[in-house]
Order: sequence, then structure tokens, then C-alpha cells
Amino acid sequence: MHTRTIALGALLALGLATAAQAQQCGGDFAAWRSAVRAEAANDGIGERGLSALEAARIDETVLQRDRAQGVFNQTFIEFSGRMINDYRLKNGAANLSKYADTFARAQSEFGIPGPVIASFWALETDFGAVQGDFSTLNALATLAHDCRRPEIFRPQLVALLHLIDQGWIGADVTGAWAGEIGQMQMLPSDYYTKGVDGDGDGRVDLKGSAPDAILTAARNLQSLGWKPGQPWLEEVRVPDQMPWEKTGLVNPLPRSEWAAMGVTRRDGSPLENDAMQAGLILPMGHRGPAFLAFENYDIYLEWNQSLIYTLTAAHLAARLDGAPRFDPRSPEQGLAPEMMKQLQQKLAGRGHDVGKIDGILGAGTRGAVRQEQLRLGLPADGWPTPTLFSNL
Repeated sequence: MHTRTIALGALLALGLATAAQAQQCGGDFAAWRSAVRAEAANDGIGERGLSALEAARIDETVLQRDRAQGVFNQTFIEFSGRMINDYRLKNGAANLSKYADTFARAQSEFGIPGPVIASFWALETDFGAVQGDFSTLNALATLAHDCRRPEIFRPQLVALLHLIDQGWIGADVTGAWAGEIGQMQMLPSDYYTKGVDGDGDGRVDLKGSAPDAILTAARNLQSLGWKPGQPWLEEVRVPDQMPWEKTGLVNPLPRSEWAAMGVTRRDGSPLENDAMQAGLILPMGHRGPAFLAFENYDIYLEWNQSLIYTLTAAHLAARLDGAPRFDPRSPEQGLAPEMMKQLQQKLAGRGHDVGKIDGILGAGTRGAVRQEQLRLGLPADGWPTPTLFSNL
């Protein structure tokens, strides 16, 4: 459950909120709610949706969750080991079989492989078992009224009122604290614009209907730019020596170039000698696991911006598609969270933009680490080690 990147085009297509309206926040809640009501009415929402808005209340627990989102400081091996478990692998295979016709439709109509959808289904809600118990109406009203990110949540609140007004969901619908709904944890704007009636009952039910949830997720992934028939992630082996500074998602190269540097398939066989672009991900450095991430991997980053989460989701999809568990190899020791914060402070002091000093190994920190490794003559793989820390 997480707040996703929201496509601005989808919101504009809905005709939901102007930029100025979306920025309105704070102050007296009743007055603010009246302004939202006027906006919603102007957007064509009828009495059912407007009446639901009148019942919206501030939920302090939502604000606490928003302010205290957990620091993501687990390594890829730790996080994936916890998230890709026997339960999810077993039930993922069972659901791929149970809903084989629906997954076949997702593949034929939207170009999305079943294992890709099933991996999100597993990680988001354990196949619908854990969907969240927050009032979606109150959660979105709270976050839209709050001045931290109103430009994200006010349009989602209006989209929710559209869903309620048209009878797709009830005003009492529940979900995640940040407003996601259903088995795939879809935001209201995606629910409204991309909902698919997969079971043919005349309505889109993302909470109770697995076919609806599967096909809506497929349509959403298609809208994000998924390329049918192309891979998303492949585990590989890397040589002992290579230009490590060329690795990372920001440096995609043709597979032929990776092959020329000595990168092979996991079993040692050669890569395809073609021009398909891929970035070489070394989540724990050049001595740890290694993956080629193709253009479709970018779609995972549209779903969630965390490298560790998306790499786990993409590998789970590969596992459900028949791949073995990745080889952890023998990565060098990393840094504890407090030491990571100190490293970020040192990097910032050297003029690097690492973003927030939070102990999280994000893209900015990885990039800064790579530059300092190059300067110091260390393997520039973006993985901070005690050796790098002491040299700085």
C-alpha cells in the first residue's frame, strides 16, 4: 500500500481540478469542504456524491501515517527474502491457474503477462486478503485538506465522489490510508478511468471481483506504456572486472554491449546479440545479485518509485513465470542506517545532491556514491561500503 505517481493527463482527461483549485488546502474544514462541493458539482457530480462528501471527516491516524512512513533501509536480499515467500509463490501459481481465462484475456487485450499482474496482486494485498480498513472518503478528504500534497489528493477525492455518485462503490468503501482501493490498490482516478468489468456483471468491483481487479490492473499497466511481448527483468552474471560506472538504471545499453563486456545469462550462456536496451542493476554492488532491467521495468517504477520494491516485484513476476530464485552471491558489507545518514551528509558536503538525509539508499545517493567511487579508484557500482565511508 503506497502513494503512486499519478498521471496528470488522466486527471485532466477527467476534467477534475484546475491547478489553482488543487492547491487550495488548510483552514476551516467545513469551509474547505464547501469549496470542494462546489468544484464537484461543477464537474457534474450529482446529489449522491455530494451528500457523501458532507459526511467526510478528518482522520488524524491518516495524518500520522503520512508523516511517519517507514524508512526503507532494508537491502534487496533482506526485503525480497521476506516478501517473496512460499505463500505468495504457491497462491500466485494457484490463482494463475484458477483465473487462467481472465489472465489470457489480460494478455490478449492489453498485452500484460499474467505473472506480472499476479506479482502486484500478491505484494499489494496478498491476493485480496489485506485491502486496508481506512475509510477512503475520510482518508482522501484528510490528505486533500492537508497542505503537504493537496495537488495529488484533491483530484483523487473528486474522482472518488464520481465513483460514489455513479454507484460503482458506496460512500463507506474502505482501503489503504492513502486512498488506494481494492485487490490491486488502485487510486480512484485509475478506478474511474480504467475500470474493467471483467466478470460481466455490469459493474466494476475492484474489491470483491478478482476478474475486475486483474483486467483493470492490466489496462492500467498498458496505459503506463507496457510493451507487449518484451521482457522486464533477467538475472545475469557479471565478470570480475568491467566498467562498473556504466551500470545502473540511468545507463541503458544494447544487450550486445553488455555481452561484449562479459555479462552472460545466469547459466553462463551468452546474451542475445541484439540492440534491445537494458540497464544493469547491481542492487548490492558488483559482488551481489545482478539483473538486466529492460524498458518494461520502467513501468514498475511508475507503480512505485523504490528500486528495492520494484526489483522485488519484478523478480517475483519472473519467479511466477518459472525463473529460479536469484543467486545472492557474496555482496560486500553495506552501511547501517545511521552510518548511511553520515555518508549522505559527507556526500552533500562535497556538493552532491542526495536529496533528504534519511539513511535511504535512493537514486540520488547511489549516483553520488558512484561518482565518489570513480574519484577514489574504487569499483563504481553505486553500493556504499565501509571502505568508501572511511576513504571519504
